[in-house]
Amino acid sequence: MVDIRDIQNALKNIQPFVHKTPLIFSNSFSKLTGAEVYLKAENLQKTGSFKIRGAFNKMIDVRDGKVIAASMGNHAQGVASAANRLGIHAKIIMPVTAPIVKQEATRGYGAEVVLYGESFNDSLNYALSQKDYIFIHAFDDDRVIAGQGTVAMEIMEDLKDIDFVLVPVGGGGLISGISIAVNALSQKTEVIGIQTESATSAYISFKNKKISDKTPTSTLADGIAVGRVGDRTFEIINKYVNEMLLVKEDTIAMAILLFLERKKLVVEGAGAVPLAALIENKERFKGKRIVLVVSGGNIDFTLIDRIIHKGLVTSGRIGIFDVVVDDIPGSLHQITGVIASHRGNILNVVHDRLAEDLSVGKTKVVFTIEIRGKGHLGEILAELTAKGFAIRKRGES
Repeated sequence: MVDIRDIQNALKNIQPFVHKTPLIFSNSFSKLTGAEVYLKAENLQKTGSFKIRGAFNKMIDVRDGKVIAASMGNHAQGVASAANRLGIHAKIIMPVTAPIVKQEATRGYGAEVVLYGESFNDSLNYALSQKDYIFIHAFDDDRVIAGQGTVAMEIMEDLKDIDFVLVPVGGGGLISGISIAVNALSQKTEVIGIQTESATSAYISFKNKKISDKTPTSTLADGIAVGRVGDRTFEIINKYVNEMLLVKEDTIAMAILLFLERKKLVVEGAGAVPLAALIENKERFKGKRIVLVVSGGNIDFTLIDRIIHKGLVTSGRIGIFDVVVDDIPGSLHQITGVIASHRGNILNVVHDRLAEDLSVGKTKVVFTIEIRGKGHLGEILAELTAKGFAIRKRGES
């Protein structure tokens, strides 16, 4: 099993090649959650994520031959960049579902990219079958784990008396390395792993004390959408990690939006799950010194508009509701008047005259309005209801 000496050696190996990323105190997130919040900004790392640390530590002694890796994107870019710097040919196997932005970025680092399979496990099995290459595992490798553990070495050097470190978990390489280092350097500090409710293999395995496969469903946190935790990482997680938490997809969207708005940081879904966990568990962490490991920033910008919209709805900045009215001129005047009297800002109005549950002569109208919070929306809907309108908020039955 990896120990602190392996991680210390890894730090010496990779220091010439990677950034020491900043540990940023967030006054805004501290006020929002009641904790003392610091951000380990691995989204500012070379290639946009922590993955380059493990890749360099694994490949530093590979001077001849070819390497192959399977990845949803961030490990791919880490291996590709490290191979390019070290003069090694890299072949990267990615599932066809991998975000295009990560495919193109991997090619941009000089790697050969092959799309194979629908899931990470499909890509992994294909990569393992290629015997002419040195395989670089995304997480279940001692050198990779030690490289990822250097994140914790930097955290512990920059900040003392930490109560909790919150870490995203997919296959478990990052949290394994971090938990080994934290346990060696500060046993009072608890390490908590975070997964999304859409990808729960590590969470279920941790709870059941045995490795459990769980196919991920669609998630904003594609970087941790792994269906099986590693054998090595599972052993380390069981030994050193204090707890695992799950977060909702809506909260991940809100966290991405908060990073953009409050910190001017571009953070991918996987990197946002620690903040999502802090938001969902405010009372648990109130008054504590917390480090959130912001693992990456390689977000698919084709989805950013949807993510921002979802975050605005979840945080109570946008409200969406349906109302059925008579399909005659002037029927919306009373509704828009109520919205205007409460200083709501109408962003969009859509008529649906073909809904199955509508009577002839009626139309369903969907309003999207800008609001100051969920209480503000409640005031508007309460007055509309009092005036006899049948209101249904979107997302409610």
